[in-house]
Amino acid sequence: MTDLYLKKPSRELETDAMKYRSEYLEHGETHINGSFGFIHFDNYIKWLEKVMSAHKKETSPIGVPATTYFTVRKSDNKIIGTIQLRHDLNDDLLKRGGNIGYGIRPSERGKGYGTKQLSLVLEKAKELGISRVMISCDKANFASANVAIKNGAKLEWDGYDEEDGFIQIYWIDLV
Repeated sequence: MTDLYLKKPSRELETDAMKYRSEYLEHGETHINGSFGFIHFDNYIKWLEKVMSAHKKETSPIGVPATTYFTVRKSDNKIIGTIQLRHDLNDDLLKRGGNIGYGIRPSERGKGYGTKQLSLVLEKAKELGISRVMISCDKANFASANVAIKNGAKLEWDGYDEEDGFIQIYWIDLV
């Protein structure tokens, strides 16, 4: 699993990124976790502009700085997943969403990539001086919960949210 690295979206990745997006659509999925809404953009450049605007609090559509990454496999340069690191938490992210959202493309799930992807972004969080991160997931999303737990997450809340249904909130201490 050391065969992965994080790469910020760029114009050079457009073709591979659109293949990544297409795979989700072909599998009938309506959301790509950790991608800043990529599934809703048939224009890669428009999505890239949104991702870039999130780097600064003043221009971020979510009100906090955020960095979105593709997770790429070194051996074949295939995009395996997406992961977003939100540098701060506002009230909405504190209730749902948290600091990190992540997803693995359908054909690559169940291979341990999610665990490695999260560990890579936790290093980025440490570099930013973030001492504790929150991850929330649907209670039925056992794979996401396991990824968080394998990276040291502790369950701190399990319940019902009017907007998101049954969710779990995990925290990971980074210090």
